[in-house]
Amino acid sequence: ILIDLGRTEAVLPAAEQVRAERYRPGQRVRVYILQVTRSTKGPKVVISRSHPNLVRRLFELEVPEVYNGAVEIKAIAREAGFRSKVAVAAKQEGIDPVGCCVGLRGIRIQNIVNELGGEKIDVIQWSPDAAVFVTNALSPAQIQGVELNEKDKIATVIVPDRQLSLAIGKEGQNARLAAKMTGWRIDIRSAAVVEAEKAQAKAAVAKEKAEKAAEAAAAAEPVIAEAPPAVEAAPVVEAAPAEKAAELAAAPAGEPVPVFFEPKVTAQKAQLRFAEDTGLKKVAVETKDKKKKKGRKEGADEGVRVKGRRRREEITVEEDEVL
Repeated sequence: ILIDLGRTEAVLPAAEQVRAERYRPGQRVRVYILQVTRSTKGPKVVISRSHPNLVRRLFELEVPEVYNGAVEIKAIAREAGFRSKVAVAAKQEGIDPVGCCVGLRGIRIQNIVNELGGEKIDVIQWSPDAAVFVTNALSPAQIQGVELNEKDKIATVIVPDRQLSLAIGKEGQNARLAAKMTGWRIDIRSAAVVEAEKAQAKAAVAKEKAEKAAEAAAAAEPVIAEAPPAVEAAPVVEAAPAEKAAELAAAPAGEPVPVFFEPKVTAQKAQLRFAEDTGLKKVAVETKDKKKKKGRKEGADEGVRVKGRRRREEITVEEDEVL
């Protein structure tokens, strides 16, 4: 596209155009001069509508504090035609940089938005502290915490569950612009996931400590050596005299002949024992007394039987006489 600058013409390449914009003949637009080169036909001017410095120049035109230097634009991240983020800081005390850029009832920022064809612009407070700067860059989302990894330049941002989609933005636009403006790689995570990971990490640490303690306790216990099993002596079976003689006869000549010793049995003297010691006399006396008592009892029983027999005979004789 050729743009008439008055005394010369400028070229607007397709790469420097905004995809959402449509240009008409005779339309007045504001552009950023990207490059000027000399050619045989005169100077060649290359302009842009998508460059981030276009937003900077528009702020200088609309905001007097930015033009005077009281408010400085620290960083700009832009996706032309969709959204831009601008970080501002005050160089003088008592000046609100964000309020100066927005203007009364937003009139200043609204003029810039209209010039960019309705592109959304977020003006945030710049801070030398990286954690605070990352938190402000992710606005309007509410941030719960930021963890920085200075070595890898990674910022882990923790947000409430209800703010997760707002922090990421549509198709990741908010997080992408914040990372581009701050220069940090931003990892957005929900608070519930972070708490679950911390709980798992604590459980793993506790388990590892318990295993180490168990190993230390096992190493501290004394090792008791097991006693070797007792070996029982095999019983010695003595061979009979006939078997011994056969073994001696079968032994080949020249070999040593085993000699067997039989244990000697010592004869024990018989000891005298008396009847008083054995108690035989007492047993004999008791046996005689028992026999006498038995004889008396049998005699008494016999007398009773005789008397009964005689009485029965008398009763029988009396009955015969009566008849």
